[in-house]
Amino acid sequence: MKNKLIMKNKLDKKWLHNYVNDFYVKLAKKEGYRARSVYKLQEIDAKERLIKPGQIIVDLGSSPGSWSQYIRKKISYNSKNINGTIIALDVLKMKPIPNVNFILGDIRNKCTINNLKKILNGRKLDLILSDIAPNLSGVSVVDSANIEYIINIILEFTQEYIKPSGSILLKCFYGINYKEIFNKFYCVFKSISLKKPKASHKNSSEIFLLGKKLKIKNLN
Repeated sequence: MKNKLIMKNKLDKKWLHNYVNDFYVKLAKKEGYRARSVYKLQEIDAKERLIKPGQIIVDLGSSPGSWSQYIRKKISYNSKNINGTIIALDVLKMKPIPNVNFILGDIRNKCTINNLKKILNGRKLDLILSDIAPNLSGVSVVDSANIEYIINIILEFTQEYIKPSGSILLKCFYGINYKEIFNKFYCVFKSISLKKPKASHKNSSEIFLLGKKLKIKNLN
């Protein structure tokens, strides 16, 4: 037991050291963003031009809010006003961001969806961004099943609330069920591409799936 605690402490110290000295962590702190993950979105957006003024955008798994901060910056008139609608949604609390509508809840929950509908007021989404990820256990079969489950929920949500011309950028991981997940994307969207931004850790299986323009309305 003592040896295990020593090993855990060493790993924790190594993680903390790497985090504190991470280039993107330092850059996020310097530029006022709440998390380093903002640079994953920034890089992809720079190439794909996903975020534009006038859009209605939902940020799923938004907390702590760096993606919503970036979106707000991209569609701002000035420091007080934006050209568009930003909806941030998470099961975790998030500190307020000016002009960002935050919903605390789960998209599987009827109350959460009702709150979303109130903001949309009959409108559809131009862009869905999702940085949602399950807590990985290290057991590939379990992790792959959880990832696929979450992505299925997000895809169903997407088909219900996105415009036919809309796009989705969604976090995924290479794993046992990756081909099945990709095929589902292929059934739903006319255009699909894989993104591995520089801010993603090199040894991470994390990737992002980008889908553009709906092909069909359901997965069945």
